Amino acid sequence: MSKRVSQRGTRTFYLFGRVIACMALAVLLSAACVQPPWFATWYAAPQDYNIIFPGVTVPPLAISNQSVRQIVHTSHGGSLIRIKLSNFFGTTPVTFAEARVARSTGNGGIDPATNRTLRFGGVGNVTLAPGEERWSDPVYLQVPTHSDLAVSLYVPLNTPVVTTHTIGMQTNYLSPGNQTGATVMGNATTTSVYFWLSEVDASTAGASDGVTDLAAHPYKVVVAFGDSITDGYGSTASANRRWPNDLDNRVQAAAEDLGRVSVVNAAIAGNRWIYDGVGPAGVTRFAHDVAGVSGATHVMILLGINDIGLGELIPQQNVSADQIIAAMQATIAQAKASGIKIYLGTITPYNGASYYDAAGEMKREAVNAFVRSANGADGVLDFDQVVRDPSNPTALLPTYDSGDHLHPNDVGYQAMANSIDLGVLEN
Repeated sequence: MSKRVSQRGTRTFYLFGRVIACMALAVLLSAACVQPPWFATWYAAPQDYNIIFPGVTVPPLAISNQSVRQIVHTSHGGSLIRIKLSNFFGTTPVTFAEARVARSTGNGGIDPATNRTLRFGGVGNVTLAPGEERWSDPVYLQVPTHSDLAVSLYVPLNTPVVTTHTIGMQTNYLSPGNQTGATVMGNATTTSVYFWLSEVDASTAGASDGVTDLAAHPYKVVVAFGDSITDGYGSTASANRRWPNDLDNRVQAAAEDLGRVSVVNAAIAGNRWIYDGVGPAGVTRFAHDVAGVSGATHVMILLGINDIGLGELIPQQNVSADQIIAAMQATIAQAKASGIKIYLGTITPYNGASYYDAAGEMKREAVNAFVRSANGADGVLDFDQVVRDPSNPTALLPTYDSGDHLHPNDVGYQAMANSIDLGVLEN
């Protein structure tokens, strides 16, 4: 063999070795990129569409050869996102032949330059077994804080709708056929329900917010947990005027002092502490809808009015103030065990609501006395004091009343958010 040939072979081997080394490094870097610290930037607590208030039924609903485009309003942004799909309450498999995410332009439209195909384990379609939840692979997409994303799912087969978030207070869209890639879906009908969509996570991998050292600047995730008053019933639809949204606006405006904080909403309208019904009982769903939320560090809870009101209407589900307090105590223990700071809200007034009575009011006052006591939580959110009518403390201030004497309006929700001391998020 000539010396020249030998040298050429040596150089070829050397270059090949460098290529292999570079490829290995790329794989390692890629692996590092797809496993960043995730934080939830949007959440919708899953519930069974078919189960609502006791004695009330809904007609079955199915989706077949349709696209669902669902609008989510983010909290803190990032440059990398992932989407959780859920068949948590389903009794049959559900197949998504295609799933996409894009920046929303409003009224169901998307920016096509941002439309990304979602993959699951590298595959562009996914079937969820009954009870299964699945994260998409990470997608690089610049998502600003307080932006709207559109998550589009194509459901090809006749599929019963079970896992939903029913009171979404947001306009979503249903269209025939596979229109997940359409800039504007044709022949769309609207709905306020979220279907099979549970969580959107973000990461600041890539330093979209200028912060590169996650260890030195840790993120915080605040989970708002409760019933329809936290779900935003009575607020302006599609306007993000729930009290957790108003809190999030304050949090992001104070980012220089608070650091990176995300606020997400894990409420279910109609939810109760003790009994399953509209969503699993609060004391049992805490593990999934608070501790199970990516990056959860704080929880703010307003729950209990439906235990009181429905208990007065349905004797077999009547509960005492002591039972509600015991559920709160159990949840405080769950939060502490999970390393999550917990803040309990006093139950807001409801005189004039359809299920108000004097016995229920006595329970509300007893529970609120416990919440205001040294109960082991990290703090108290005295929503009752904020929204009640000083001349009639058992009722909402008329300025804050959405009209049903139970749910605040936009102004009332803003007052609730304004009452929260942001200092609790500084550490």
